[in-house]
Amino acid sequence: MITHFQQKEIDRSIPNGKWLISFFHQQKRCTGHYHKNGEITWIQPPESQLEEIQAIVHDLMLYHVYEDHNPH
Repeated sequence: MITHFQQKEIDRSIPNGKWLISFFHQQKRCTGHYHKNGEITWIQPPESQLEEIQAIVHDLMLYHVYEDHNPH
């Protein structure tokens, strides 16, 4: 489980986009760069469950960045 997930776009000029992500996992702060292709470059990686955490982060990014939450 992760808590306090945050994402912030850091460079729109990059064709593929890049976001700074941060969250807490097992009371440890984790940070990294999320790339538009789904790859994560970790700055402070989780200490365990890396594959599960990456899947959770990917789902959260799909929800917060890519899905349209403003129906017309």
